[in-house]
Amino acid sequence: MFKNIREPIWAFDAEWIPDPRAGRLLYKLDGAVDDETVMKEMWRQGGAKEEDPTPYLKTVLCRVVSVAVVTHRINTQGEVFIQLFSLPKKIADPELVREKNIVATFLEALGKWHPCLVGYNSLAADLRILIQRGIVHGLHVPEFCKRPGKPWEAADYFVKGNDWNIDLKDVVTPGWGHGSPSLHEIATLSGIPGKMDISGDQVPQLWLQGKLDQIVAYNECDALTTYLLWLRVAYFSGHLSEVVYLAAQEALRQLLQREAKESGKNHLLSYLNEWDRLRSAVLE
Repeated sequence: MFKNIREPIWAFDAEWIPDPRAGRLLYKLDGAVDDETVMKEMWRQGGAKEEDPTPYLKTVLCRVVSVAVVTHRINTQGEVFIQLFSLPKKIADPELVREKNIVATFLEALGKWHPCLVGYNSLAADLRILIQRGIVHGLHVPEFCKRPGKPWEAADYFVKGNDWNIDLKDVVTPGWGHGSPSLHEIATLSGIPGKMDISGDQVPQLWLQGKLDQIVAYNECDALTTYLLWLRVAYFSGHLSEVVYLAAQEALRQLLQREAKESGKNHLLSYLNEWDRLRSAVLE
Protein backbone atom coordinates (compact mmCIF):
# COMPACT_ATOMS: atom_id res chain seq x y z
CA MET A 1 0.00 0.00 0.00
CA PHE A 2 1.26 3.50 -0.77
CA LYS A 3 2.15 5.67 2.21
CA ASN A 4 1.07 9.12 1.03
CA ILE A 5 -0.88 10.90 -1.67
CA ARG A 6 1.31 13.10 -3.84
CA GLU A 7 -0.72 15.59 -5.85
CA PRO A 8 -1.52 16.07 -8.61
CA ILE A 9 -2.55 12.52 -9.40
CA TRP A 10 -2.26 11.35 -13.01
CA ALA A 11 -4.08 8.04 -13.56
CA PHE A 12 -2.97 6.90 -16.99
CA ASP A 13 -3.18 4.14 -19.55
CA ALA A 14 -1.39 3.55 -22.85
CA GLU A 15 -2.38 1.56 -25.92
CA TRP A 16 0.06 -0.03 -28.36
CA ILE A 17 0.27 -2.35 -31.35
CA PRO A 18 3.02 -4.51 -32.88
CA ASP A 19 5.24 -1.98 -34.67
CA PRO A 20 5.42 -2.87 -38.37
CA ARG A 21 8.69 -0.95 -38.70
CA ALA A 22 10.23 -3.05 -35.92
CA GLY A 23 9.02 -6.23 -37.60
CA ARG A 24 10.53 -5.26 -40.94
CA LEU A 25 13.86 -4.38 -39.36
CA LEU A 26 14.21 -7.41 -37.08
CA TYR A 27 12.89 -10.06 -39.44
CA LYS A 28 14.27 -8.52 -42.66
CA LEU A 29 10.90 -8.26 -44.35
CA ASP A 30 10.56 -6.46 -47.64
CA GLY A 31 9.17 -2.96 -47.45
CA ALA A 32 6.40 -3.98 -49.83
CA VAL A 33 4.95 -6.42 -47.27
CA ASP A 34 1.76 -4.92 -45.82
CA ASP A 35 1.46 -4.04 -42.13
CA GLU A 36 -1.01 -6.81 -41.30
CA THR A 37 1.30 -9.48 -42.71
CA VAL A 38 4.23 -8.01 -40.77
CA MET A 39 2.20 -8.12 -37.54
CA LYS A 40 1.27 -11.76 -38.13
CA GLU A 41 4.95 -12.60 -38.59
CA MET A 42 5.80 -10.75 -35.37
CA TRP A 43 3.20 -12.77 -33.48
CA ARG A 44 4.51 -15.98 -35.09
CA GLN A 45 8.03 -15.10 -33.99
CA GLY A 46 6.60 -14.33 -30.55
CA GLY A 47 5.23 -17.85 -30.14
CA ALA A 48 1.74 -17.70 -31.65
CA LYS A 49 -0.35 -20.84 -31.24
CA GLU A 50 -3.76 -21.83 -32.52
CA GLU A 51 -5.29 -21.07 -29.13
CA ASP A 52 -3.31 -17.83 -28.83
CA PRO A 53 -2.70 -16.32 -32.28
CA THR A 54 -1.72 -12.89 -30.95
CA PRO A 55 0.64 -13.49 -28.00
CA TYR A 56 1.90 -10.63 -25.85
CA LEU A 57 5.02 -9.19 -27.48
CA LYS A 58 7.97 -7.50 -25.84
CA THR A 59 6.98 -3.87 -25.40
CA VAL A 60 10.07 -2.58 -27.20
CA LEU A 61 8.73 -4.25 -30.36
CA CYS A 62 5.49 -2.30 -30.17
CA ARG A 63 4.33 1.15 -31.17
CA VAL A 64 2.42 3.44 -28.79
CA VAL A 65 -0.70 4.76 -30.50
CA SER A 66 -2.50 6.47 -27.62
CA VAL A 67 -2.04 7.67 -24.04
CA ALA A 68 -4.92 8.85 -21.83
CA VAL A 69 -4.73 10.56 -18.44
CA VAL A 70 -7.20 11.50 -15.72
CA THR A 71 -5.79 14.25 -13.48
CA HIS A 72 -6.92 14.79 -9.89
CA ARG A 73 -6.12 17.59 -7.47
CA ILE A 74 -7.71 19.20 -4.42
CA ASN A 75 -7.44 22.94 -3.78
CA THR A 76 -7.01 24.64 -0.41
CA GLN A 77 -10.79 24.86 0.01
CA GLY A 78 -11.10 21.09 -0.34
CA GLU A 79 -12.66 21.20 -3.82
CA VAL A 80 -11.83 18.34 -6.16
CA PHE A 81 -10.79 19.11 -9.74
CA ILE A 82 -10.66 16.36 -12.36
CA GLN A 83 -9.67 16.58 -16.03
CA LEU A 84 -9.37 14.07 -18.87
CA PHE A 85 -6.61 14.33 -21.48
CA SER A 86 -5.62 12.04 -24.33
CA LEU A 87 -2.91 11.82 -26.98
CA PRO A 88 -2.91 12.31 -29.88
CA LYS A 89 -4.84 15.53 -29.32
CA LYS A 90 -6.09 15.55 -32.93
CA ILE A 91 -6.28 12.23 -34.75
CA ALA A 92 -6.57 14.00 -38.10
CA ASP A 93 -3.13 15.62 -37.68
CA PRO A 94 -0.42 13.26 -39.04
CA GLU A 95 2.29 14.97 -36.96
CA LEU A 96 0.40 14.55 -33.67
CA VAL A 97 -0.36 10.91 -34.46
CA ARG A 98 3.33 10.02 -34.78
CA GLU A 99 4.51 7.81 -31.94
CA LYS A 100 7.54 10.00 -31.30
CA ASN A 101 5.27 12.98 -30.67
CA ILE A 102 2.94 11.03 -28.37
CA VAL A 103 5.75 9.61 -26.23
CA ALA A 104 7.70 12.87 -26.09
CA THR A 105 4.65 14.94 -25.16
CA PHE A 106 3.76 12.64 -22.27
CA LEU A 107 7.26 12.19 -20.86
CA GLU A 108 8.04 15.90 -21.15
CA ALA A 109 4.81 16.69 -19.29
CA LEU A 110 5.83 14.29 -16.50
CA GLY A 111 9.21 16.03 -16.26
CA LYS A 112 7.56 19.45 -16.11
CA TRP A 113 4.71 18.83 -13.65
CA HIS A 114 6.08 15.88 -11.59
CA PRO A 115 2.70 14.31 -10.79
CA CYS A 116 2.07 11.11 -8.90
CA LEU A 117 1.73 8.58 -11.70
CA VAL A 118 -0.89 5.86 -11.21
CA GLY A 119 -1.43 2.88 -13.51
CA TYR A 120 -2.41 -0.78 -13.54
CA ASN A 121 0.46 -3.08 -14.51
CA SER A 122 2.21 0.15 -15.43
CA LEU A 123 5.63 -0.74 -14.01
CA ALA A 124 5.94 -3.79 -16.23
CA ALA A 125 4.05 -2.47 -19.24
CA ASP A 126 2.68 1.07 -19.74
CA LEU A 127 5.55 3.10 -18.27
CA ARG A 128 8.11 0.57 -19.47
CA ILE A 129 7.05 0.86 -23.11
CA LEU A 130 7.11 4.66 -22.93
CA ILE A 131 10.70 4.58 -21.68
CA GLN A 132 11.81 1.95 -24.19
CA ARG A 133 10.18 3.65 -27.14
CA GLY A 134 11.52 7.01 -26.04
CA ILE A 135 15.02 5.54 -26.22
CA VAL A 136 14.25 3.97 -29.62
CA HIS A 137 13.19 7.38 -30.96
CA GLY A 138 16.24 9.14 -29.55
CA LEU A 139 14.26 11.47 -27.28
CA HIS A 140 15.94 13.92 -24.88
CA VAL A 141 13.86 14.06 -21.66
CA PRO A 142 16.29 14.90 -18.83
CA GLU A 143 13.63 16.37 -16.52
CA PHE A 144 11.64 13.12 -16.62
CA CYS A 145 14.79 11.09 -15.95
CA LYS A 146 16.14 13.31 -13.16
CA ARG A 147 16.35 11.45 -9.86
CA PRO A 148 16.47 13.03 -6.38
CA GLY A 149 19.27 12.41 -3.91
CA LYS A 150 16.72 11.01 -1.45
CA PRO A 151 13.42 9.29 -2.36
CA TRP A 152 11.22 11.73 -0.43
CA GLU A 153 12.73 14.88 -1.90
CA ALA A 154 11.10 14.82 -5.35
CA ALA A 155 9.41 12.65 -7.95
CA ASP A 156 11.26 9.52 -9.02
CA TYR A 157 9.65 7.37 -11.71
CA PHE A 158 12.38 4.73 -11.66
CA VAL A 159 11.83 3.28 -8.19
CA LYS A 160 9.31 0.54 -7.54
CA GLY A 161 7.04 1.04 -4.57
CA ASN A 162 7.50 4.77 -4.02
CA ASP A 163 4.65 7.27 -3.71
CA TRP A 164 5.38 8.95 -7.05
CA ASN A 165 4.89 5.91 -9.24
CA ILE A 166 2.02 3.70 -8.11
CA ASP A 167 1.17 0.47 -9.88
CA LEU A 168 -2.23 -0.56 -8.51
CA LYS A 169 -1.70 -4.15 -9.62
CA ASP A 170 1.36 -4.31 -7.40
CA VAL A 171 -0.63 -2.70 -4.57
CA VAL A 172 -3.53 -5.15 -4.62
CA THR A 173 -1.48 -8.26 -5.47
CA PRO A 174 2.24 -8.14 -4.72
CA GLY A 175 3.85 -10.64 -7.05
CA TRP A 176 2.43 -12.46 -10.06
CA GLY A 177 0.49 -15.60 -10.89
CA HIS A 178 -3.06 -16.78 -11.44
CA GLY A 179 -4.17 -14.96 -8.30
CA SER A 180 -3.50 -11.53 -9.81
CA PRO A 181 -6.78 -9.88 -10.89
CA SER A 182 -7.04 -8.08 -14.19
CA LEU A 183 -8.14 -4.44 -14.16
CA HIS A 184 -11.45 -5.56 -15.63
CA GLU A 185 -12.03 -8.09 -12.87
CA ILE A 186 -11.26 -5.99 -9.81
CA ALA A 187 -12.95 -2.91 -11.29
CA THR A 188 -16.18 -4.68 -12.26
CA LEU A 189 -16.51 -6.35 -8.87
CA SER A 190 -16.01 -2.91 -7.28
CA GLY A 191 -18.85 -1.37 -9.28
CA ILE A 192 -16.49 0.33 -11.74
CA PRO A 193 -16.70 -0.19 -15.52
CA GLY A 194 -14.05 -2.55 -16.89
CA LYS A 195 -13.94 -3.62 -20.52
CA MET A 196 -17.09 -2.71 -22.42
CA ASP A 197 -17.34 -2.92 -26.23
CA ILE A 198 -13.62 -3.23 -26.97
CA SER A 199 -10.78 -5.24 -25.45
CA GLY A 200 -7.04 -4.77 -25.79
CA ASP A 201 -6.54 -7.58 -28.30
CA GLN A 202 -8.78 -5.72 -30.77
CA VAL A 203 -6.58 -2.61 -30.84
CA PRO A 204 -4.19 -3.81 -33.62
CA GLN A 205 -7.09 -4.59 -35.95
CA LEU A 206 -8.74 -1.24 -35.21
CA TRP A 207 -5.46 0.47 -36.07
CA LEU A 208 -5.18 -1.44 -39.34
CA GLN A 209 -8.73 -0.32 -40.17
CA GLY A 210 -7.85 3.31 -39.51
CA LYS A 211 -10.14 3.53 -36.47
CA LEU A 212 -7.81 5.49 -34.20
CA ASP A 213 -10.79 7.39 -32.78
CA GLN A 214 -12.13 4.14 -31.31
CA ILE A 215 -8.73 3.29 -29.84
CA VAL A 216 -8.50 6.69 -28.15
CA ALA A 217 -12.05 6.30 -26.79
CA TYR A 218 -11.17 2.85 -25.41
CA ASN A 219 -7.96 4.25 -23.94
CA GLU A 220 -9.84 7.07 -22.18
CA CYS A 221 -12.23 4.56 -20.62
CA ASP A 222 -9.31 2.51 -19.27
CA ALA A 223 -7.77 5.66 -17.77
CA LEU A 224 -11.11 6.48 -16.12
CA THR A 225 -11.29 2.97 -14.70
CA THR A 226 -7.73 3.24 -13.37
CA TYR A 227 -8.60 6.54 -11.69
CA LEU A 228 -11.76 5.19 -10.06
CA LEU A 229 -9.86 2.16 -8.77
CA TRP A 230 -7.14 4.44 -7.35
CA LEU A 231 -9.87 6.50 -5.69
CA ARG A 232 -11.29 3.41 -4.03
CA VAL A 233 -7.88 2.17 -2.89
CA ALA A 234 -7.04 5.62 -1.48
CA TYR A 235 -10.35 5.62 0.43
CA PHE A 236 -9.84 2.02 1.57
CA SER A 237 -6.42 2.88 2.99
CA GLY A 238 -7.63 5.99 4.84
CA HIS A 239 -5.88 8.54 2.63
CA LEU A 240 -9.20 10.06 1.58
CA SER A 241 -12.15 10.92 3.81
CA GLU A 242 -15.63 9.80 2.80
CA VAL A 243 -16.50 13.44 2.00
CA VAL A 244 -13.61 13.77 -0.46
CA TYR A 245 -14.20 10.26 -1.86
CA LEU A 246 -17.83 11.07 -2.70
CA ALA A 247 -16.95 14.56 -3.95
CA ALA A 248 -14.38 13.14 -6.36
CA GLN A 249 -16.91 10.70 -7.78
CA GLU A 250 -19.41 13.50 -8.27
CA ALA A 251 -16.75 15.66 -9.93
CA LEU A 252 -16.01 12.81 -12.31
CA ARG A 253 -19.71 12.38 -13.14
CA GLN A 254 -19.92 16.07 -14.01
CA LEU A 255 -16.78 15.80 -16.13
CA LEU A 256 -18.20 12.88 -18.12
CA GLN A 257 -21.46 14.71 -18.75
CA ARG A 258 -19.72 17.95 -19.71
CA GLU A 259 -17.17 16.31 -22.03
CA ALA A 260 -19.89 14.26 -23.74
CA LYS A 261 -21.97 17.38 -24.34
CA GLU A 262 -19.20 19.77 -25.39
CA SER A 263 -16.93 17.37 -27.30
CA GLY A 264 -19.46 14.86 -28.58
CA LYS A 265 -17.69 11.99 -26.82
CA ASN A 266 -20.61 9.58 -26.65
CA HIS A 267 -18.40 6.84 -25.23
CA LEU A 268 -18.21 8.85 -22.01
CA LEU A 269 -22.00 8.71 -21.64
CA SER A 270 -21.82 4.95 -22.26
CA TYR A 271 -19.17 4.75 -19.55
CA LEU A 272 -21.36 6.75 -17.16
CA ASN A 273 -24.37 4.51 -17.85
CA GLU A 274 -22.29 1.39 -17.24
CA TRP A 275 -20.96 2.91 -14.02
CA ASP A 276 -24.50 3.53 -12.80
CA ARG A 277 -25.54 -0.02 -13.74
CA LEU A 278 -22.63 -1.63 -11.93
CA ARG A 279 -23.00 0.56 -8.84
CA SER A 280 -26.60 -0.59 -8.55
CA ALA A 281 -25.62 -4.20 -9.12
CA VAL A 282 -22.99 -4.33 -6.38
CA LEU A 283 -25.39 -2.71 -3.92
CA GLU A 284 -28.07 -5.39 -4.43
